[in-house]
Amino acid sequence: QLACPLDLGCHSVTVFSSMGAYKYINELWKKKQSDVMRFLLRVRCWEYRHLPAIHRVNRPTRPEKAHRLGYKAKNGYVIYRIRIRRGGHKKQVRKGIVYGKPSTHGVNEWKSAKNKQSVAEERVGKRCGGLRVLNSYWVNQDSTFKFYEVICIDPAHKAIRRDPRINWICNPVHKHREARGLTSAGRKHRGLVGKGH
Repeated sequence: QLACPLDLGCHSVTVFSSMGAYKYINELWKKKQSDVMRFLLRVRCWEYRHLPAIHRVNRPTRPEKAHRLGYKAKNGYVIYRIRIRRGGHKKQVRKGIVYGKPSTHGVNEWKSAKNKQSVAEERVGKRCGGLRVLNSYWVNQDSTFKFYEVICIDPAHKAIRRDPRINWICNPVHKHREARGLTSAGRKHRGLVGKGH
């Protein structure tokens, strides 16, 4: 066993000598309260706030997470970063009047059944209609916004169509799978992640 060479600003992490580079990156992301990560996240969040709400990025911010979710550094794979406003929102009713039972009269503290990550995937899928949404992951957040990176795939690209591991997504049945709750984040808000009752 070796001590982790990364100074995480907290207690030392005992790791095995056979750890690869992605494992070290993963250990860094697990310690988000460390001095290194707090500084990085703060600087990156400032940068993301000044960019458009949806924009394409050259490479994933979290390569180990992206590869775990199916990303490959090859043609046909695209990463989009998206900014989502946090918190609930008002119920869309005329003049703020909800007719019916008193239990449904709430207007201001309305919580969405969908999680923010699923909303982020839907917005990217709407913007990039020709691409298929594979998965997404959290990258940053502040008091107002959450930032996600969405992995998209071009179903018309030959590198995708000829790859037997990913060409299932080229079938027409997978069009806008994010809008139908078929991605990982979508299955989560539908209650399909856990087993049993």
